[in-house]
Amino acid sequence: MATSIKIDDELKARIQHLASQRQRSAHWIMREAIAQYVEREEARESFKQEALASWAAYRETGRHLTGQETREWLNTWGKEEETAVPECHE
Repeated sequence: MATSIKIDDELKARIQHLASQRQRSAHWIMREAIAQYVEREEARESFKQEALASWAAYRETGRHLTGQETREWLNTWGKEEETAVPECHE
């Protein structure tokens, strides 16, 4: 599928300059930029959906960990004394 986009002359010059520095085509730079943007936005949307699901589960059950409990647990990651996930409470 061929798609065209309109960009202003300043941005076009910046893309061409970057492409020259990277020894890539302007097309490659734009395609890479779009791919990275889409990946980042998909990850952001996934995070948002997970957060909404977590909020819905909390509202339904009241089960949770405090921020302090979570920080204390995360601070043990990768250490010899790494702890298991704390139990949720209401």
